[in-house]
Amino acid sequence: MNDFALTLLNWFRENGRELPWRETRDPYAIWLSEIILQQTQVKQGWSYWERFMKHWPTVEALAAASEDEVLREWQGLGYYSRARNLHFAAKQIVAMGGFPHTLDEIKTLKGVGDYTAAAIGSIAFGLPAAVVDGNVYRVLSRYFGVETPINTTEGKKTFTALAQSQLPEKEASAYNQAIMDFGAIQCTPQSPQCDVCPLMESCVAFRENRVGQLPVKLKTLKVKERHLSYVYIRCDGFVAIHRRGAGDIWQGLYEPFLVEEDDKHVDIKQCLLLKSNVRHVLTHRILLADFYLYEPKERPFLGEEYIWVEEKELEAYAVPRLVELMYEEVRAVLGNRK
Repeated sequence: MNDFALTLLNWFRENGRELPWRETRDPYAIWLSEIILQQTQVKQGWSYWERFMKHWPTVEALAAASEDEVLREWQGLGYYSRARNLHFAAKQIVAMGGFPHTLDEIKTLKGVGDYTAAAIGSIAFGLPAAVVDGNVYRVLSRYFGVETPINTTEGKKTFTALAQSQLPEKEASAYNQAIMDFGAIQCTPQSPQCDVCPLMESCVAFRENRVGQLPVKLKTLKVKERHLSYVYIRCDGFVAIHRRGAGDIWQGLYEPFLVEEDDKHVDIKQCLLLKSNVRHVLTHRILLADFYLYEPKERPFLGEEYIWVEEKELEAYAVPRLVELMYEEVRAVLGNRK
């Protein structure tokens, strides 16, 4: 075992995070944690993992759930394609007769890429596969002084090979968890604890005063703005909502009436403006939303895609965070009337 791996393992024994999914070798529990944590901080994801495990303690139970139920439990985590993929993959696993045991088979699961497969495979089954995520990129880049941009094809190949070369095959599970925790706790993006780092003396970035410059990432993403006007239409105890379709953000989630330009179904001038230019940031775009309240005496025809649900049952329909914010504004206004 090389000194780098040995040092990380020793550090991990003293400083590793105590997480509930680390107390089991159940591949379902481990897979669930990895999917939740793909775009989520541990602090936030923890409660969701516990909620899912309580609600659906086995992959068979999750597979038997409806997509609406899964999306409802996922509400607030964002990146909802993860929830849809999770549900689809649960059905795949049941169809396979159990959780797959090889990397190639694990990668066939919907929503599982190289990193997630390596994490599940090494932690649940002891497979000698190195993980490469943001924490791993940062630790390896700084320690070995690698300047290849991490978001390029060359960078992914370079760091994947480097990560695999450092992996002690017989301790793949502990090593993968160690390097991820090390990046999350010790070698952080901002203000890393270099002065008390056990790798300090052999770290290229520290020795050459380049810690703040590594890892290198090319700026290629152009963020666009998009404007939305939502109308909360309530009539005789019912509210109009519809389910978003494929090919756009928030697929499968529900939202209130969305006013497009020159919409003839609802005259925006008749509506009460609750809040304007509510800013909501996504990965590839910035949403600016206006919230309106409309209380007609009779239900307007909104199109066949809209349904009318009892207002008290709204919480049964999974919505994106932006719509949650709108509901909060509506409740505040209606509450002030009492």
